[in-house]
Amino acid sequence: MDVGHCILDGNADAVEFCPHDSFYNVLAASTYVLQEGDRPTRSGCITLFDVDADVGRLELIQKVETAGIFDIKWSPGWSGRPLLAQADADGYVRIYSLQGSDSSDSEMRENLLNEVCGKSISSSMCLCIDWNPSATSMAVGLSDGSVSIVSLDESQLNILQEWKAHEYELWAASFDIQQPMLVYTGSDDCKFCCWDLRDDPSKLVFQNTKTHKMGVCCIAKSPSDPNTLLTGSYDESLRIWDVRSTSKPVNEVSICLGGGVWRVKHHPFVSGLVLTACMHNGFAIVKFGGDEAQVVETYEKHGSLAYGADWQRGDVDGGGRRKSQSIATCSFYDRLVRVWTPQGDMFV
Repeated sequence: MDVGHCILDGNADAVEFCPHDSFYNVLAASTYVLQEGDRPTRSGCITLFDVDADVGRLELIQKVETAGIFDIKWSPGWSGRPLLAQADADGYVRIYSLQGSDSSDSEMRENLLNEVCGKSISSSMCLCIDWNPSATSMAVGLSDGSVSIVSLDESQLNILQEWKAHEYELWAASFDIQQPMLVYTGSDDCKFCCWDLRDDPSKLVFQNTKTHKMGVCCIAKSPSDPNTLLTGSYDESLRIWDVRSTSKPVNEVSICLGGGVWRVKHHPFVSGLVLTACMHNGFAIVKFGGDEAQVVETYEKHGSLAYGADWQRGDVDGGGRRKSQSIATCSFYDRLVRVWTPQGDMFV
């Protein structure tokens, strides 16, 4: 099950496997460290790893010192060159490009991040970030409850729209994969909202204020089903929505995971399978369909808040067989990143 682990220099809060062809082996992990005092500072780091579960490799290949990071996100795998977006405590969005080179006369492979651009988005902290499907803009959630839409054009970042979406910290901002003019947001005010970017400022499409009993931590639209969306909350429930009817869901499905659901990641090619980071209750893989949802595997080898989780995409070998697929997870106070492979027969 376990491929390897690493203790980072700071509190680990996000792990993201690169979704681009030829870079599936690259894992990025981010940290956030608060230095208290008269003038508190927030520092962080992006650590890059080379991962190969088949040979048990978790190799550190680069560290980039930066501000305290709340979220990182790779650009979609079909969008051209691999870019990594960073949302940080200084109110900045920073974009890195991943440069790779293969050497035919050695096994050495080099993948390095280089900062392309950065921009101060707000005097508030940037808490979350998500790319639109074409990697031309990002939705950024801010600590004052605002959401900012930031465009990336020829290595230049520009704020397209910004509006007050929530009363408190905005922990989740996510584009609709199939309808990228729509953005979903969730906040500590317990509200779950959808906005239409064709208006400026963005028009409220719907707002659910009653379902989540505590703050909304994450939102994940299904890449394979345009009607399915998942939300995670501090109230320990993973909820499955039919976006055609958000006030009274067609199939109202929820499952209690025993800890605040901080992050949800859909499997890259298996529909109805998600990986969840459950804060005080480790990590869980959940399978859902119709009006049912069940936990099919758990991972409990972390010692503190379960924050980051992601699936590795997995290359196909010469015989057409998919290579071993890893999962990366991280926990906050023990600064731990782990890479492991699921054991259950969940892919059939």
